[in-house]
Amino acid sequence: MKVGLVAGSVVSTISHPFFDGKRLLLCDLLDTQGAAAGYTIAVDRVDAGVGDTVLILDEGSSARQLFGVETGPVRAVIIGIVDEVDLASG
Repeated sequence: MKVGLVAGSVVSTISHPFFDGKRLLLCDLLDTQGAAAGYTIAVDRVDAGVGDTVLILDEGSSARQLFGVETGPVRAVIIGIVDEVDLASG
């Protein structure tokens, strides 16, 4: 799993039928210091919005299991909105 910051929406006029009714969000991936360390496009499952810090499941087969399909063009899914990150605990 990865932590990311929602930067915006992704709009596609033509896409695979799997994405019908699903929102795609552009997420900046965050390192342990909270700095951007790449990006990913993820399917939104929790109604996240721009500026939200989110938990991203970035494993194709696990992502497909969330949608109950064996095959499909999905790799990353937003599965939670992060309230707080505490690196000092552990």
